[in-house]
Amino acid sequence: MSDPIRVAQWATGAIGKTALRGIIDRPDLELVGLYVYSDAKAGRDAGDIARRAPTGVIATRDVDEIIRSRPQVLIHSPRLQIPYERHDDDLCRLLRAGINVITTAGQHFPRAHGTEREHMFAQACKEGDSTLFGVGVSPGVIGERLALALTGTSIELDRITIDEVLDARGMPDPDFAFTVMGMGSPPEELDGTGPLPSLYASLYLETIAFMCERLGITYDEVVSDHRVVAARTDLDVAAGRIAAGTVGTTEWRWHAMVDGKQFLTLAIIWTMEPDREEYAGRDQWEVHLYGKPEIVMTVNLVEPQDPNSRTTAGQFITAGPALRAVEHVLAAPTGIFEPPVFAPFRLEHSA
Repeated sequence: MSDPIRVAQWATGAIGKTALRGIIDRPDLELVGLYVYSDAKAGRDAGDIARRAPTGVIATRDVDEIIRSRPQVLIHSPRLQIPYERHDDDLCRLLRAGINVITTAGQHFPRAHGTEREHMFAQACKEGDSTLFGVGVSPGVIGERLALALTGTSIELDRITIDEVLDARGMPDPDFAFTVMGMGSPPEELDGTGPLPSLYASLYLETIAFMCERLGITYDEVVSDHRVVAARTDLDVAAGRIAAGTVGTTEWRWHAMVDGKQFLTLAIIWTMEPDREEYAGRDQWEVHLYGKPEIVMTVNLVEPQDPNSRTTAGQFITAGPALRAVEHVLAAPTGIFEPPVFAPFRLEHSA
């Protein structure tokens, strides 16, 4: 039997803690390091933070300690922050130290932002003989895996739309809900040009660019088409109170344009009022392929039925792809790992 893979966990928020438990619970993985941002967590046993038995691994705020623990793979799960490049220095430092990194905080397809950004990460990987892989559920799975796989059934493909509709009421972190998501903000502050739209444009451009490249599509431009919706009444949600008239729903939407027409539309709709008529009853994800054949695929999460579980389905489905990727990233060649896609639709193969 081979030795377990040495893994470190970076950050212990909702996703990080779910990944941490996944590492501890797998016999083929050995937890060797834990990085935390909070002074209150530093010095505690990882098992205590994860609600597991003691592991002997003590949480630290010292990056050098993580590097000295010699993980073969590190799961990097900090909160997505403004600006999008906030985590670049940490990622490059870890990669240059020879640590393979799986991150849930973007970096799914750096080439989307041009050769300079791609080269920055590729060079760090080269110096450390390491691999970088960005993954989550969206971006990461819905478009890059499920939608692209589905295009493999197409004889003709005219257009793709992907809609995500998330009931955001259960988001527990006030900083994430009010700062990163923009809930409770004056609607005029989210006009499509500020730091939040820029953050999400950077993140989701990577899905658009990856999908189009795999489909053999060169888009002319990506056009934003955003909308914010004010809350109708005061809302008491997990993160706190949202006053009536402030932002209760954000609709971030982008269109990849080809020859003046929308080819790929990606809509990310997060709402604190899921009972509104425009959102009630909608699937969490809907992928719609227009062509021959026309296909609609829906994906919905089911919350755990275990009354003792504090982990949501959303946390499982975001941490899961990172945990599943550990051995594959370890075996991958040096550089930026791009997941393979089997036989998607290709424009040059169509009539």
